[in-house]
This record gives sequence, structure tokens and C-alpha cells, in this order.
Amino acid sequence: MTSNTEQSIPQTMLAMGFDQPGGPEVFRAETLPVPQPGAGEVLIKVAFAGVNRPDVIQRKGFYPAPAGASPIPGLEIAGEVVAAGSDVPADVVGTRVCALVTGGGYAEYCLAKHGHCLPVPWGMDLAQAAALPETLFTVWHNVFERGWASEGETLLVHGGTSGIGTMAIKLAKLFGLTVIVTCGSDGKCDAARTIGADHSINYKTNDFVEEVKKITGGKGVELVLDMVSGDYVARNLACLAEDGRHVTIAVLGGMQAEINMAQVMSRRLMLTGSTLRARPDAFKQAVAEEISDIAWPFVEDGSLRPEMDQTFALQDVALAHARMEAGDHIGKIVLKI
Repeated sequence: MTSNTEQSIPQTMLAMGFDQPGGPEVFRAETLPVPQPGAGEVLIKVAFAGVNRPDVIQRKGFYPAPAGASPIPGLEIAGEVVAAGSDVPADVVGTRVCALVTGGGYAEYCLAKHGHCLPVPWGMDLAQAAALPETLFTVWHNVFERGWASEGETLLVHGGTSGIGTMAIKLAKLFGLTVIVTCGSDGKCDAARTIGADHSINYKTNDFVEEVKKITGGKGVELVLDMVSGDYVARNLACLAEDGRHVTIAVLGGMQAEINMAQVMSRRLMLTGSTLRARPDAFKQAVAEEISDIAWPFVEDGSLRPEMDQTFALQDVALAHARMEAGDHIGKIVLKI
């Protein structure tokens, strides 16, 4: 640990964990040792931590932390670097960063790989900064790197007012895409259009496949970002134009899908997908570097900001999870540490 900060760093910290999987009520406060940064790592005094769907799934017992990761939930944070391990420039200490982490965000201090951190521009609120990494890394990798999205194309996003959905809208619009989203209410459809979506479809009152056909004049969309899977996959494929790409990032509607492979072949469709948390550090660093070069300038000039929902105190994490599970949120939920 960097010597000039050791005296200001306590030995223990508050964190919110759980003993057994269950509902939001299983969270309880615990006192843990402040972790020590190793080679290539920084210790961040956390100001805010983002709340994400994978945190909910982990709390329920279906998404355990990868080997070597903290069992404390929390995949994105923002705060001040207070110590650094070897192989990290000394001048990093004292800077404000946001970071993608494999766990440990629901705590007063959290370790991050230096290569997975991005600098927070002066004047940007740390709550907003904490709401960026998980969704920005996910959308960037899946829409632009795996999905090959390019200017002039049309993107269909399910869950348009979720953290991922709102980031997909904003990022896609910055790069010249037309965005169609699905939402579960007219109010959320209105919100999605306010955020920047070109078209929004209430999937509870309309057949989104037919609506996409109307919007695109029968052509279909070049790309679908799918968080539902299950029986949505076949319907998503019906929304795709020839040579279209289908990218799955979650299976909220079920892990099994039945599709017509002859349709895939005849229309030259591509199906892909990914998860992020367990990917190697070098991969995440490469994504961070590409984001830094191409997307982060929009953060620096203020044209890209996450859509913010509500902020909860760390000790009220159960309320934050309950809000996410209720599905009423629009944009990102964060914890104030």
C-alpha cells in the first residue's frame, strides 16, 4: 500500500453482505478488513456504487462471485483512489475514478484493477460516474464490438428504460443509429422517447414484431440487443433485416429458445452473446481502453450522462433492490456510501 496514505486509511470498513440467498431482507451490515491493493490494483474510497440486475441475481443465489472475487455484491463504483499496489503509477493516488469491479462495491472501500478504471471529469457528479461502468462496458462491447453497430443502422432494445436500455439509447444515438425500444407501459414508452429513443413500443398492448415491421417499412432492424431470451429469440429474429445480428446479454425470460435454423441460414443472421463479469482482466482492460479512446470523450464534454433513477444510502440497499425488482425504475439506481 502506498505509504503516504496508510495513516488515513482505517483497518476496517462497513459493507453490506448476506449469509444466505433470499429476498432483499437478507442484506445485513458487516465489518470487514479494508483490502490491500496488490500488483496492478488500486484501493478506492467508494463514494457511490451502482446497483445492477446481476447484483439481484447474486443475492438470490443464482450468480455466485467468480473465483477470487469479493463475495460482497457491487460491480461498479466511483470515488477517490487512496492507495495503489505495485505496477501502478504513484500519481494515481488522489484522483477521482469510476471502475468496473468483479464484486465488493457495496462497501466503504473497494479494490479495482487500475486498467479497469476511467477518470471522472471534474464537474461530473460521482453518483453519475458510479452509474456508468457496468452499463457502458456492457453496451459498448455487445452493441459495437460484438454487434458491429454502425451509423445509419437501426437497433432494437428490449427493456428500454432499464440501466442497460437507457445507456444503449444514449450511446447509439451519439453514434448515429436509429433506436427502437420496447417497454412495459405507456409511461415508460414516453420516458424512453424523452431519453432519446426514436420509437417506443408497449409490448403489453402491441405485438412488437408487427410494430417493428411498420416502423422499418418491412425491412427490419440490423441489430437486436436482447435481455429476455427464451421465447423472445424467435420473435427477435423475425424483427431482423437480412444479415441482421442478434446479441443476447441476459436470460430474464428463460435460458431455452427454439428457433428456425433454416431462417437463420437463408437470411444470413448472426446470433451471439456474452457475459462480462468472469472475463479475463486483460479483456476488460482492452474494452476500457477502447471506451477511453472512442466513447469517453462524450463523457468528458458532458454529452453522455447516465439516466439516473434514485439514490439510496448503503444501509438501505434492501430498499434499492426492492425498487429494482419492482421494475418501476427508469435508469440507474445507486448507493451513497
